Amino acid sequence: MSREVLITGLGPVSGLGVGIESTWNAMLAGRSAVRRIQAFDPSSFKCQIAAEIEEFKVSKFVPKWYRKATKVMARDIALAVAAADQAARDAGLTTKGTSNDGQAVSHDPTRVGCHIGAGLIAAELDELTSALATSRDGDGRFNIRNWGREGMNNLYPLWLLKYLPNMLACHVTIIHDTHGPSNTITCGDTSAMLSIGESLRVIQRGAADACFCGGAESKVNPMAFLRQYFANRLTPQGNDEPPGAVRPFCRTASGTALGEGGAIVILEERVSFERRAAGRDGGQAYARVIGFGASQSVNRATRNLLPEKDGRGIAQAIKAALREADVDPGEIDLVVPFGLALPACDEAEAEAFRKIFGNRLAKIPLVPIKTYVGNCCAGAAALDVCIAAAALHHQTIPAVINCCEPLEGINAATAPSRPANLKHALVVSTGMGGQNAALVLKRFED
Repeated sequence: MSREVLITGLGPVSGLGVGIESTWNAMLAGRSAVRRIQAFDPSSFKCQIAAEIEEFKVSKFVPKWYRKATKVMARDIALAVAAADQAARDAGLTTKGTSNDGQAVSHDPTRVGCHIGAGLIAAELDELTSALATSRDGDGRFNIRNWGREGMNNLYPLWLLKYLPNMLACHVTIIHDTHGPSNTITCGDTSAMLSIGESLRVIQRGAADACFCGGAESKVNPMAFLRQYFANRLTPQGNDEPPGAVRPFCRTASGTALGEGGAIVILEERVSFERRAAGRDGGQAYARVIGFGASQSVNRATRNLLPEKDGRGIAQAIKAALREADVDPGEIDLVVPFGLALPACDEAEAEAFRKIFGNRLAKIPLVPIKTYVGNCCAGAAALDVCIAAAALHHQTIPAVINCCEPLEGINAATAPSRPANLKHALVVSTGMGGQNAALVLKRFED
């Protein structure tokens, strides 16, 4: 478990754009992607805002030989495929999906893994309701027996293949021809971070030399949006000024907004990376991954809809990551928190930080990402990791927005981007269901 693991490619996909350049530049400028929903009519909801990806076509991110398969890609799958393409290209990887004909690949395919976090993919309403409409009885009401006998047969023949959570990793592994360990993690908002942790362990134990990992999800559709609405996670404020609606760790926070997207990152074993970087492919490293931890919060009163008020489960994951990294809390220079902007969640996360950092917490900059891209749920933590890695690489803290009244002891007040001496960054994820995870990154130095 002593193999050194690097982040060598970043592939964020969100309302800020596709790829790390557009994402990073938007955050340097303090430009949020949250706006009124365009994908469907949100006027019947108190919350009518989200961070959507505009003018997105997955066909731009797949090789010509695979474009027919895009017909069976739900939005979540398409986002993961695009993110993987961007991550591979950012890393300078030559794979079956990025190479020209006859070009040798960067790695032996049997030594490349893939671990991607996914959510509950909501079926497109037009596909589902067109079949449901054929299952009505004589009174025009839906009849479950008619559905079993006839209605479901009117679904698109390959319908199920569009909505299975494991299809995100399935398409990525086919396109990039990865034959190493592969897995799908479905643990709500923490899915992407747990997937990155899985890839880390796979590389550390020698089962692979590189991995595609992260997550993607879109809940900006009526069915998924309704579930989040009933869970009381969405802000009822901000419809008049969407960019300022999501306010993590602010005393005026009233809930989050949804986003769509996520990220795939490339993890590589250091010796393998250096061998590749010295050859034809080249490449750069953003950061070292030096610590990972996971835990479970238990809040029986809310059936784990919210973490414990004292944040002890979140703190447990952070302690485990710091312990593996052999890093003292006093050495952390930047925190990218979960930062949902739901007061109960923010308070619990703040309590966890107070347990870990004590009085020093007020000096550590927190950079919440959901102010920019909303909550991308299963893909959220991978976006957070991208920003933390980019901050270490560029030695820059991106702009913090939407927090005019920060919680006590929390250094998350609105501020412009600025240069900083950053050596260690902590990324934290916690989600509905109680799963927590934390990752410690270290600035990469040749």
